[in-house]
Amino acid sequence: MNSADIVLRNGRVFSSGEVFHGGLAITDGKIVSLGANPFLPVGRRELDLQGALLLPGGVDTHVHVRDPGRRERGDFATETVAAAAGGITTILEMPISDPPQYSPEILRDRMRCAAERSSVDFAFYGAAGNRAEFIPALAKAGVIAFKTFLFAPSAGREGEFQGTCAEDDGALLQILETVAGTGKICAVHAENDSIVQRCTAALKRRGEKDFLAHGKARPPIAEVSAVGKVLCYAQSTGARVSICHVSTPEAMELIRRAKRQGVQVYAETCPQFLFCDEESVAHLGPFAKFNPPIRPQKSSDKLWQYVLDGTVDYVGSDHGPFLPSEKEPGLEDIFACPSGSTGFEERLPLFITAVREKRITLQRTVDLLSTNAAKVFDLFPRKGALAVGADGDVVAVDTERDFIIRASCMKTAGRGIAKLYEGRRVFGQVMTCLVRGRIVYSASEEVPSASGWGRCVLP
Repeated sequence: MNSADIVLRNGRVFSSGEVFHGGLAITDGKIVSLGANPFLPVGRRELDLQGALLLPGGVDTHVHVRDPGRRERGDFATETVAAAAGGITTILEMPISDPPQYSPEILRDRMRCAAERSSVDFAFYGAAGNRAEFIPALAKAGVIAFKTFLFAPSAGREGEFQGTCAEDDGALLQILETVAGTGKICAVHAENDSIVQRCTAALKRRGEKDFLAHGKARPPIAEVSAVGKVLCYAQSTGARVSICHVSTPEAMELIRRAKRQGVQVYAETCPQFLFCDEESVAHLGPFAKFNPPIRPQKSSDKLWQYVLDGTVDYVGSDHGPFLPSEKEPGLEDIFACPSGSTGFEERLPLFITAVREKRITLQRTVDLLSTNAAKVFDLFPRKGALAVGADGDVVAVDTERDFIIRASCMKTAGRGIAKLYEGRRVFGQVMTCLVRGRIVYSASEEVPSASGWGRCVLP
């Protein structure tokens, strides 16, 4: 091969579990060559990486953009630039919009919306709730998986959760049976709503409404009991399930045992449960409010054991911006604001820092942030690897440069609520991000807008 569309040289390339000095070449959106600098073809455009680490683009399993229903919180244009700034090249979008994609018509509308604005590749979960009759048609229409919530929609957000909720055990069983028939995965937000509602009511009666009250309202048993039920139903129906944003080691232990028993279950956790703890973020109040809640430090420490032993399959960002005005009522009453925050731009630097601190290996980090998700959701080897024939989804990371996380420097429209890691010193500055060979983000120069470059990826 004499030439390529773009050649990246003088980097440290992570491929097939090893790091070598050199680079790679991309033509027509695909990686066509990897190797030492002298053996790479000439590029019509060339980048000198100056020693940066080249990794496969991230695959984020847990994303809430909510476009077109709530564009004031951020749309596919703003949020996928933020994804690229965090080294994420493929996002799996959850069904919380207005309306959620519980039917093929709504799904096609959201796909069209994303195709017009997204800078990175994308796929959609289908809503699996009280409109289960649409599940087979959604599977044929190209959803990557399904998602269900084990609670009724909260007051004021009914439109965003329409068709997504399994409000009783019979509904959940029917959903898993139906999804099993499609061969797709059903991702589950697993919290026992009965426990949550009773605890919340008791706390409100006692006048407890500070940040810690949110954790009390959603105690570990609420997650553990719900996870146990989902695993039982998955075993009975043969459904493939993914347990979203697991926050407790007790739930992880149930998942580990179920895996050993042959249940087709995948475990996802999120950075806030690994890099934060209830004690250190309490002063942030509503800006540290998640469902499930951030747990005490002893729980976070134990959760790492399941990250390291392979129980955790992937780490999703749970990126979901809100307006400051939506969060601020929680300063006076933690129950008066929604849960969630940003996560795209924080995920990779947090893990690169953990690699430097020898808490985790680079191989395991790449597996958790990219490769495993690509494999589980049937996108591998197009996504999740630097290899000849794979999509040219590449992130160049300066692992030697430290920086301070500042919300004011972020690309997300949710920077006004991005307080969770504010002021934290990390390593792993994303220097360049490419999606199918096109530079969609650069830390050193302005790049032309890539809005509309992203494509819908199908299993």
